[in-house]
Amino acid sequence: MARRHLIGGAVLAAALGLAGSAVSATVPAHRLAGQRIVWSFPGASPPAWLLAGIRRGDVGAVLLFAGNGTDPARVGRLVGRLQSAPRPPLDPPLLVMSDHEGGPVRRLAAPPYRGAADLAALPPSASLRAGREAGAALCRARVNVDLAPVLDLARPGSVIARQGRSFGRRPRDVAARSVAFARGLSEYGVAAAPKHFPGLGGARETTDAAPVRIGLAPAELRAQDEAPYRAHIARGVPMVMVGTAVYPSLSPLPAALATRVVRGELRDRLGFGGIVVSDALDTPALAPFGDDGRVAVAAADAGVDLMPFVSPARARAAQAALRRALGDGTLDRARAEAALNRLMTYRRVGALIPRGSIASSARRC
Repeated sequence: MARRHLIGGAVLAAALGLAGSAVSATVPAHRLAGQRIVWSFPGASPPAWLLAGIRRGDVGAVLLFAGNGTDPARVGRLVGRLQSAPRPPLDPPLLVMSDHEGGPVRRLAAPPYRGAADLAALPPSASLRAGREAGAALCRARVNVDLAPVLDLARPGSVIARQGRSFGRRPRDVAARSVAFARGLSEYGVAAAPKHFPGLGGARETTDAAPVRIGLAPAELRAQDEAPYRAHIARGVPMVMVGTAVYPSLSPLPAALATRVVRGELRDRLGFGGIVVSDALDTPALAPFGDDGRVAVAAADAGVDLMPFVSPARARAAQAALRRALGDGTLDRARAEAALNRLMTYRRVGALIPRGSIASSARRC
């Protein structure tokens, strides 16, 4: 499959700026809600409920795991069924996501076999090659978004360092290698979504297991942990993933539920105009902050555009809560329409490359 030509971040920024009338007040609330969810499902075949959701226009993004298949060709056939499923006439192709970081975190039985910790000891050109390997594998699987690379700093004792998932301790090293990895992805039409903003380098436990608090001061977060994101944003990265740890110096709420983090830090301070995706919301880290519906409404209100759920049942509960919140005015409809505009515009434009990347090589999967 030939990779289509890619469009730089400046073009998406312009497109998003012109997209204000793309979604009208006639779009029903169930679509405004459902399109904000990243849906997951078990097994190697699309379930009937998911195909029905695509047909109604409730589903615009899916997240694949190893349980959906690990062979790129087979996963590609699965994705082909999803993309060819009937959907509303003006709906663009689906966003199909995976987190194929390389090394210890690979959803496909494919390279890169080196993880970020291995690449940290090598020049950025090795990270570029790893990104190309990941991009080629994901391209064969017809996955168009990689929830990677990890931008968390390898602080001593951090869980991300123990897992071997960090490109290094120094922000400039993490920036250079992660940008190279993202460029490699983009050469195969796969968008990067750097994570976990504003940074999990201070976490000693994983948010997949329990609530996590990171007691870094705002000045240190901004100078150290957020620095690699500035490098990606300057190069037009289309998405950023916000984590679910709590940063008490910024907000009492987890990052993905905190307006001060999503809008205040990422949108306003760093000037990010692309798509904000949260880490999975049905995680133990968020259990103290309410049920799935309450958490989803809080994330949407904070400014998150896309909300992944691992459990289909919990995703449906979140969609129902978002729909109710739009109906009773808890969520501002204009902001919901703006979020859907960003998503639809990106899905029409396609994956982006950082400025300065080579877009004319037309690599094949």
